[in-house]
Amino acid sequence: MKKPVLSLEEPAPKKPLRADRPPVEGFVTIVDGHFKSEFDTVDAAEASGRKLKSAYPMLQIEIYDANRKTRTLLS
Repeated sequence: MKKPVLSLEEPAPKKPLRADRPPVEGFVTIVDGHFKSEFDTVDAAEASGRKLKSAYPMLQIEIYDANRKTRTLLS
């Protein structure tokens, strides 16, 4: 099987996010203990988490800071 040739116009494929390992950079929403969406800023992660929390209030949503390796619970 031949490998596809990447042209200069196409961006390189993004490395898939593994669910069993925490990310090494950025911010991630954690829904009921599972890593979900990755963001560049904490504001974007919180906005996404609050939108999800307003639609589904029973979920436990946290924001994970990969640089500090801390979790913050959204209330």
